[in-house]
Amino acid sequence: MTPTPPDSTHEHFRGTRCLVTGGAGFIGSHLARTLASAGAEVRVLDDLSSGDPSNLDGIDASLTRASILDAAALKDATQSCDFVFHHAAMVSVPESVGDPEGCLRINIVGTQRVLEAAKDAGVRRVTIASSAAVYGDEPSLPSKETDPTDCRSPYAAGKASGETLASAFSHCYGLSTVSLRYFNIFGPRQDPTSPYAAVISAFADRLIRGVQPTINGDGSQTRDFTPVDNVVHANLLAASHKGDHKGTVCNIGTGRSISLLDLLDAMGSALGVDVDPAFGPPRPGDVMHSRADITKAASAIGYTPIKSFEDGIAETLAWAKQAAI
Repeated sequence: MTPTPPDSTHEHFRGTRCLVTGGAGFIGSHLARTLASAGAEVRVLDDLSSGDPSNLDGIDASLTRASILDAAALKDATQSCDFVFHHAAMVSVPESVGDPEGCLRINIVGTQRVLEAAKDAGVRRVTIASSAAVYGDEPSLPSKETDPTDCRSPYAAGKASGETLASAFSHCYGLSTVSLRYFNIFGPRQDPTSPYAAVISAFADRLIRGVQPTINGDGSQTRDFTPVDNVVHANLLAASHKGDHKGTVCNIGTGRSISLLDLLDAMGSALGVDVDPAFGPPRPGDVMHSRADITKAASAIGYTPIKSFEDGIAETLAWAKQAAI
């Protein structure tokens, strides 16, 4: 397994104060750990509805258990911060379909409140977690930021609205913002037990336990599976970039498509096990194909992937095997 190279942006955050909303979750906790190792004072605001405080074990970070809809807690957490990284959200497409009102309240109203608090606190930049789900069910591939959005779920609509709000706050109030559209992020500490578990963590858990994995659909659907280290790197680049960012939107992926059947084959080969999946109905709101064009991310914030899909799979499976012991 190739180690992740040192991130040249780390020095930029030494001595700064950073808030990570949703920082006890999968992506947020990886980001919080990296910021802490870079010498930042890290604050985490998380209601722990999907996050886990153990994700922050061993790092110097203060955790406030509260929702981003809690105005007082959000104001306190944002006060005197240099940077805000907004990852608190309802993160599941199926859950959003089942609870559209809850999704839109968290993902739209919550984002508006984060932006408002950041504006009032004089934050230097807000970096927002968005999603490739905004491109819809039949996007042109690879998807470009200039493509029209086609939201097929409340989750996607909430993320698209968050981007629009970020742009509005930049133009109305001078708040510097960048939104990053994530493409199928995976890596260690991704919860395989959730009913909305991401596909790689769910597959890894079942393969290691010798349980038949289930594919929703026929397995021909493709994704731009992206190791979480690339997303952390993109967040650091987006926050530290010297450009004048007023609602900048960038895709964050690898630029490579892999089918679910090929993914399972690769995971089975890495583990030395035979894979014979079961097949279930497609999940409502899921897209068939997805792949990022990362050209704009390279020019706008200097992003290129720092970890390959293969190295990410090896690292994730090693973690999953250790977690299963």
